[in-house]
Amino acid sequence: MENKPIARTLRLLSQLMELHDENPFKIKSLVNAAFKVDKLPYPAAGKSLAELEKIDGIGKSTATKIAELLDTGTISELKDLLAATPKGVVEMLGIKGIGPKKIAIIWHDLGIENIGELYYACNENRLVEAKGFGLKTQEEIRKVIEFKIASNGKFLYSQVEPVANDLYQQIKGIFPDAFVKITGAYRRCSEIITELTFLVGTLDSQIGIDAIAESDILQNITVNKHHITGKTPNGLPVDITVVATKFFYNELFMQTGSEDHVQAVLERITDNIEEPESEDMIYMKASLAWMPPELREGDTFIKKAASNTLPRLITYHDLKGALHNHSTWSDGVNTLEEMALYCRDQLKLEYLGISDHSKSAFYAKGLSIERVLQQHEEIDHLNKKISHFHIFKGIESDILNDGALDYPDEILKKFDFIVASVHTNLKMDKDKATARLIGAIENPYTTILGHPTGRLLLSRKGYDFSYKKVIDACAANDVIIEINANPLRLDLDWRWHQYALDKGVKLSINPDAHRNEGFLDMHYGILAARKGGLYKEACLNAFSLDEIKKVFESKRAGK
Repeated sequence: MENKPIARTLRLLSQLMELHDENPFKIKSLVNAAFKVDKLPYPAAGKSLAELEKIDGIGKSTATKIAELLDTGTISELKDLLAATPKGVVEMLGIKGIGPKKIAIIWHDLGIENIGELYYACNENRLVEAKGFGLKTQEEIRKVIEFKIASNGKFLYSQVEPVANDLYQQIKGIFPDAFVKITGAYRRCSEIITELTFLVGTLDSQIGIDAIAESDILQNITVNKHHITGKTPNGLPVDITVVATKFFYNELFMQTGSEDHVQAVLERITDNIEEPESEDMIYMKASLAWMPPELREGDTFIKKAASNTLPRLITYHDLKGALHNHSTWSDGVNTLEEMALYCRDQLKLEYLGISDHSKSAFYAKGLSIERVLQQHEEIDHLNKKISHFHIFKGIESDILNDGALDYPDEILKKFDFIVASVHTNLKMDKDKATARLIGAIENPYTTILGHPTGRLLLSRKGYDFSYKKVIDACAANDVIIEINANPLRLDLDWRWHQYALDKGVKLSINPDAHRNEGFLDMHYGILAARKGGLYKEACLNAFSLDEIKKVFESKRAGK
């Protein structure tokens, strides 16, 4: 074993000891020893215990640990500390800018056990609530995590979007008279992007290809005939294909759909389609209605395209309100009034559903019963004060381990609507997790099932449960399922939207906003909803104010 891995092991041991609040003197000795070993001009391996003890800055105790490491490949004390520490917390020790003491606060005080949860907490503005953290530290941690996520070669759609739009404009500038389209997973609005692909259709390609090759729009540019590849500064691979204009739409079709989708369409075509004048023509030759790019995943919607019964997909402008949002009453940044005015004046919405955290969410300043009643008084006051707009009284009630909601019935009945969500104990086995969710769904006060899986894209898989049983329970109990629009969640996954819609379950595109800017995440919720085939008639917050009042009143009357 070389000196550097020995030093890294000692450093990790010191970090874990500090994380678990052990003897500061021993921690300091290990930190010093790690530095000394790293700088030794000769290998420590091969030295006897007595020789290790004589090395300046090592000492008997640390020498024993090094000898054990060299002999067994590990240190028993390190093994014990690793066993007592969640794997995700250990990974946090690698985040630049936060040491073991702050990670201990994040772990013990906020209940955060992995990097994905930490990133989500930064976006929810939750870190500033912890001792020793401020807005600046929170923002620095968020940026470091974003870089770490990007280094894994996978990117959130929301991370890629500004890069894609900027590159599109630059490529259009190089090919001003050409057809230019973003293709692939990005055009299909996939939630995870591994490569950004562009297609250019032009009569004279060489000048543009040379211009891209000589430009600085990408790093590590390579050109292979009419094929250009490179990377963005944050490591996202980019692929640009240049074709003659007459082949543009055929290539656009081929590069947009998933492999299964393209094959399913081509199997229905007997004519030559090498030079179609539009994508519509390709689908027409396949006896299919034109399919929006979002639906071009596999063959899920092929039958509906063949029978001309594709849904008219929901758009951002169909939304009339925003449900599931957090104010300064819990862990939000903006006041109730600020959020209401932003929704009315900036977003031109008709209503706001406030649903701050319930009392069990102590880490997010969850509302006690007394504070619930105080908030309701403020909402009544604001509904009289703010014209042409309405604030609904909601709560995001934690689903407890047994499936119960977080307040007694006499409090639950005071809300206009209730979002029931799981936030803790995400490691239940499948059967218990399913029973827990169904228990909450069967509660007569539950209106919406919030972010059902609890997943955090690229970092946390989420709850394991029976999707069909849970969705069937929502259908039986008239419970709406949330599409959480936060780009880290997009939960319920679009792959289950059709099953829910076929069962008659309505969906709701909820921003889960913790600040005014968070309402804009409904854009990403719309993209996910369109991939799942959602149409406005089946979307709760596409209902007008009068319509959604009737939905809430009907639900309460049913209780």
